[in-house]
Amino acid sequence: MKRKHEYFMGLALRLALKGKGKTSPNPMVGALVVKNGRIIGRGFHEKAGLAHAEVAAIDSAGVKAKGATLYVTLEPCTHFGRTPPCVDKIVKSGIKEVIVGMIDPNPRNNGKGIKALRKHKIKVEVGFMENQLRKLNEAFIKFITRRIPFVTIKVGQSLDGKIATRTGDSKWITSDKSRGIAHRFRSRYDAVMVGVNTVLRDNPKLDAWFSIRQPTKIVVDSQLSVPQAANLFFREAQVIFVTLPVKSGQETENRKILSQKARILEVKEKAGQINLADMMKKLAQMGITNILVEGGGTLIGGLFDEGLVDKVLFFISPKIIGGKDAIGSVMGRGIARIEKAVKLKRVQFRRIGEDMLVEGYVRFAP
Repeated sequence: MKRKHEYFMGLALRLALKGKGKTSPNPMVGALVVKNGRIIGRGFHEKAGLAHAEVAAIDSAGVKAKGATLYVTLEPCTHFGRTPPCVDKIVKSGIKEVIVGMIDPNPRNNGKGIKALRKHKIKVEVGFMENQLRKLNEAFIKFITRRIPFVTIKVGQSLDGKIATRTGDSKWITSDKSRGIAHRFRSRYDAVMVGVNTVLRDNPKLDAWFSIRQPTKIVVDSQLSVPQAANLFFREAQVIFVTLPVKSGQETENRKILSQKARILEVKEKAGQINLADMMKKLAQMGITNILVEGGGTLIGGLFDEGLVDKVLFFISPKIIGGKDAIGSVMGRGIARIEKAVKLKRVQFRRIGEDMLVEGYVRFAP
């Protein structure tokens, strides 16, 4: 029976993946309605505000759902949000059994859905493919339990850890294939973040080549010195400048113009710089659940120093740049002793042509 449940849960997981990059701030969820060993209904959560996976699957099955088994990757909800509670739909449908992949980490639900179903004499089993399902919704889990975004560092660097030469030249260190994959990663995140020096040096567009839905572009710029004609504004997408509060009567003309083209997010100061922890809290309050940070070395180093990094994606090219004045991928204060070095968990290596992608978790490993 367990093998049967895992088989159908695996299919529900594949359905959930169809919502990748589209459901935030909600989780990705897939569901199947099964009767006499046959799938009679399928559904997945397509977008926040649209029907949840369970509702879509039951609607797909229609009246045949009565007496059937529902497989769902995440515990059905009991509360009103943008849509009614899924538990009510399940009860009304006549479903006799619900197989749940994992309990909902949302404190508003967290076991209440299972309790409500059992109260209505519906058989419930919980706990199938949990490791895969937690990885699927790693950003949602952190966001809903800690109220700060899931932070991934993405770096394209040389073998000796440089992201630019001593003159600032950085195009291109990694291959076309690696950059194409990096763009696919962008489309899966709510936002892409860079420091102001990256904008001034590289003038990036920060868009996603392969996606209609563009991530929010976030620039950490304490002085709001980004040019008004920067490529950031090339394509329609929300732009956020994270900066320090301006003192009365000292607002610059550039700041006034940028405030018309982007959202200005003022955060607390820490040692004369942006307070990165306060920045993350305020971005979460805006509904940003996950962020892909692409540079530069100072911002990335600061995020490591503050313990705000959850995951890394390092694209490493077999090139050696050298030079003590070349720009490194991770700057900041760094550590004093090797024993304090960040040691990645669940490390994976992937060959991309001549490049190597190293993926691993730093803090939040679901």
